Formats: sequence, C-alpha cells, structure tokens
Amino acid sequence: MVQFTRKKIDSLTLGERMKKLRDERRLSLGEISKGTKIQTKYLQYFEENEYMKLPADVYVKGFLRSYGLYMGVSEASLIKQFEREKDIHKNIKKIVDEDKVKKPINFSIFVITPKMIIMGTILLAVFSSFVYLYLQVNNFISTPRLVIIKPADNIVINGSATHVVGMAERDALVTINDQPVLVNEKGEFSEDIGLKEGVNVIAIKARNKFNKESTQSVSVNAVFPVPLAQEQQNDPSQQAPVLEQQNLLVAAEVYVSPNSTWLSVEADGNLVYSGVLLPESVQKFDAKEKISISSGKGKETFVKINGKELGQLSTTSAPAKDIVFDVNGRVLNK
Repeated sequence: MVQFTRKKIDSLTLGERMKKLRDERRLSLGEISKGTKIQTKYLQYFEENEYMKLPADVYVKGFLRSYGLYMGVSEASLIKQFEREKDIHKNIKKIVDEDKVKKPINFSIFVITPKMIIMGTILLAVFSSFVYLYLQVNNFISTPRLVIIKPADNIVINGSATHVVGMAERDALVTINDQPVLVNEKGEFSEDIGLKEGVNVIAIKARNKFNKESTQSVSVNAVFPVPLAQEQQNDPSQQAPVLEQQNLLVAAEVYVSPNSTWLSVEADGNLVYSGVLLPESVQKFDAKEKISISSGKGKETFVKINGKELGQLSTTSAPAKDIVFDVNGRVLNK
C-alpha cells in the first residue's frame, strides 16, 4: 500500500502573514514602527493588503528587508510574495477598469435643438403677449391712481389761496375744479388755488386713457384778514392816504363766475399769482404802475380797479391773455 505525505500549503496573504507574525510576538504596530523605522500607516497598509496605497516598489522592498530582519523571517520570501500579490492586484484592477470602459455611456435625453429654440421663442412671445394684455385689461377695469398730498382735508388757512400738491399716473388727465393742470413725468402735479372766505370744496379728478376716473375732494376753510371799517372803504378821502402811504397806485380785485378758471396775474412785470380760481372767490393784487391779467375764460373773469367795477375781462369765453390795467383802469395792449 502506497502512503501519501500531506504537505501543508500556506494560503495566507502577505498581510495576513505579517499580522500573524505580529500577534505571535505580541507586538503592536507602534513597536514594530519604532524598531524598523517604517511608518505605522505603511505597516497597516501591508496588513490590510492595500498595496496601491504604498509608495514606489524600491521603498517597499526596503521596508520588507527591515521588517524581515526585525521579525527574524526571510526577507526574500516577503519580497517575492509581495511582488506576486501585487501583480494579482494589478490584473484584477485592469479587469475592473476594462469593465468600466465597456459600460455603455448614457447620454442625456435632453438635447437642445433648433426646433426647441424656435418653440421656446414662440412660447416666450405668447407669454409676453398675455402679460401685456393682462396689464392693459387691468388698466381698463381699474381706476387711475390719485393721491392728494396737500392741503389736508378740513384744514383752516389764513389767506385767500392754497397750494394743491398730489400724484397721479404719468399719462393721466388731472383737473382741479374742472381746470386741467400739468402732470410731470413722475406723475406729480401742483397748482395754486384761489379761495373764497369760508368753506371751499376743491375737487381733484384724474382720468386715464381708458376714461376711467378717480375723484377726491378736499375741504379748506379760508379765514380772511379783518377788513377795514365800512365807512373807510366807502370814503375816498380815507382810501387815498392808504394807497399813498403804501406807495401803491393800482389796486385790483379779480373773481370768476360761474365756473372755476385758470388765472395768471403779473404786478409790475412780476408774476404774483398762477393757479385755478374758485367761483365767487376774490383775489386782490397791488402794483405801483400796472397789473397784467391772463384768464382761461375771459368772459367769466371779472375785474375791479381801485374800487371801480370794470366788468368782464373780455367778451368771449376764449382765453384772454395779458390784459393790462393802469391806475385809471384803462385796458392797454401789452
């Protein structure tokens, strides 16, 4: 009978072998690192078979020689096993890399084409048209903006005029007591308004291009200075010294009826009033030589010079421009 001898085949990897040697000698990685001058991380890479993390082979072989001398094992066997196992790792990595290369490339299904660009342009144009249409419809159904900054409602003013300031839409038609006023590019407007004594109601309207209208009213209580005694007003001997004392020769009183009217007055070449005069309200002006009056409605504007009633500024409802009065009340062509 033939007898067979069993030969034990060492199937441990280099890393497992190095870990087994360390365990048998009851050494730590730190102790081996101190005795061999090999960094602990490299010893750990050896034991974990992480050959790709090790430095160049020339350094690795030096590590294994120091390790073999320190642990009392064959240096050549350690180096040979390292070279064999490293080749195996390289071959495995090569196969994995080839599999990665052979893996089909997935292309994105989203590709921008000329057709998509054209469609996008059309959609953008349609969307812009809807936005524009919405804005136009919104402007059509909504009333225009109108904000009155001054004067405040129910305010009391000592004098015969007030300054109206507000804001509206830039292209809106703004009127104060039915008289149009100028609106600047920011939508701001301002105008001087003549007042009659007592409560005055100032109506401000803003109308957009779709004829939608916003209206606001402001009440202003005008308090005039206490007038002279009635006998002094009617007595020329009392009035003349007053004019002479003030060195004034022309005293004018202007009022409009029955509608609000735009009015501009210059005294001796200086603009002293420009605004909308309310019906039945009276504005008084003084000058040394002459007074020039312009009105949006000449037929509805009435003038009194030095207490003498001169009647209408003109005989037509058309605007009257630069009508000049002197001390005698004569109308001169400017």
